[in-house]
Amino acid sequence: MIQESSLYKIGTLTRTHGVRGEVAFQFTDDVWDRVEADYVFLRLDGLMVPFFFEEWRFRSDSVALVKFEDIDTADAAAALVGAEVFFPKELTPDDVDEEDLTWQHFTGFDVILAAAAGKALPPTGEREERCLGTVSAVYDQTANILLEVTTPEGREILIPAHEDFILRADHRERRLYVSIPDELLTLNT
Repeated sequence: MIQESSLYKIGTLTRTHGVRGEVAFQFTDDVWDRVEADYVFLRLDGLMVPFFFEEWRFRSDSVALVKFEDIDTADAAAALVGAEVFFPKELTPDDVDEEDLTWQHFTGFDVILAAAAGKALPPTGEREERCLGTVSAVYDQTANILLEVTTPEGREILIPAHEDFILRADHRERRLYVSIPDELLTLNT
């Protein structure tokens, strides 16, 4: 049985489409397309169940119409609506072409606060770090892009998506390492 810790959420199935068993897939990461994956996992009744793609096509930058194998009717597709979609961390490429990414890609990443004075991230053994939370939304409608981070306590923090604060991204582990002044972390409290 696959462990949820080896997967990460990439979206949700939102509604049926047509009568052939297609569903609309609202995604935050198009990794399944970039690595040409054959399957994703759906959380159904608390279990992670693999579903194999028959075909898919993009409807927009954040929605794909997906047809899974053996889901051939609108009723069968309706049973999947609302399911969260997950992707295996091990299939995530290490070398992501960052020129093709949008800020939305970082939704779902854990934000790790590294106690580092400079831009360079010190070696693992020489740094203190703590998880601030998870990127829950990206506000990119203005010149100043903001990452909304939801803390484990349920608080929301806004972090500027700026090169002075973001040290690096670990795409496989879905972690964003940041060095943020304490003043910015207390603005939203």
